[in-house]
Amino acid sequence: MFDSIAVVGATGAVGTIIRQLLEARRFEAKAFKFLASSRSAGKTLTFAGKTYTVEEMLPEAFDGVDLAIASTPDEVAAEFVPEAVKRGCVVVDESGYWRMDPKVPLVIPEVNPEAVNNHQGIIASPNCSTTQMVLAMKPLHDAGRIRRVVVSTYQATSGAGLPGSRDLERGTRAHLAGDDYQYEMFAYPIAFNCIPQIGSPKYKGYTSEEMKMVHETRKILGDESIEICPTCIRVPVTNCHSESILVETEKKITVDEARELFAATPGIVVMDDLDNKVYPMPVNCDQRDEVFIGRIREDISSPNGLAFWCVSDNLRKGAATNAVQIAELLRAKA
Repeated sequence: MFDSIAVVGATGAVGTIIRQLLEARRFEAKAFKFLASSRSAGKTLTFAGKTYTVEEMLPEAFDGVDLAIASTPDEVAAEFVPEAVKRGCVVVDESGYWRMDPKVPLVIPEVNPEAVNNHQGIIASPNCSTTQMVLAMKPLHDAGRIRRVVVSTYQATSGAGLPGSRDLERGTRAHLAGDDYQYEMFAYPIAFNCIPQIGSPKYKGYTSEEMKMVHETRKILGDESIEICPTCIRVPVTNCHSESILVETEKKITVDEARELFAATPGIVVMDDLDNKVYPMPVNCDQRDEVFIGRIREDISSPNGLAFWCVSDNLRKGAATNAVQIAELLRAKA
């Protein structure tokens, strides 16, 4: 058991789910504290039947804290995480800032739990779109070694934070009413539209979000030779990211074998019955912690190709749930 746990960014969308998960999963600690920016400091919240006052995230707030689970912007994580580690705190970090640091393990508990053993005070949780794809790739990679991946993501507006969610709701209302709406987060209307850019231009026409999927996947699976071609698209869906994934393996994996491999993997749920219109969709995967897979089929253009459809709640397994699972790994080793 940890003596003291802090949730950083406790009042945000992901931080709220982290609090809910810690309570629902009965994560034990002698003391909890909840940290946020100065805007939220002083607010009260209820956790496990007790009322807590949100504290400002200052360096001294980590004095005496054993474990912090943090969901903050990259620039905030860059500043506060070293201060927390300096004070003896282990940080499970949701931001993108530390993910590719060679000294920081990047962990999906169902995929590479052993990586937590190598931490030096910081453990990173992957990008939401990477997490669900790599969890789906893991059993196929173990069975037939994946050599190439082509993935298109259809990412919900909740992945852009509360302003993104507001843009979808208010922009849709305005569009239906024939009114103008000034978007907060998106450069173009997201209502009744798809935007084929998430993140900034980065490498040979790929965006930062797309390159995260390339670099993070290779780091988590420990295989720099996997070729990955991603396209990330923002779609007018409130929550849950969807992905169309095509993998090519060294050893052929049949549809039946793939279905069995997926079904046997912790954290994956197979919903795959095209005849009866059974497949995962954001509406039936929302507020769930698993990764859902359907439309499993052979690639008719490649002898060792396998295509499938993958949906997961980006705020839960893509963020909060994965971070809490990492904390549970640490607790088991404490």
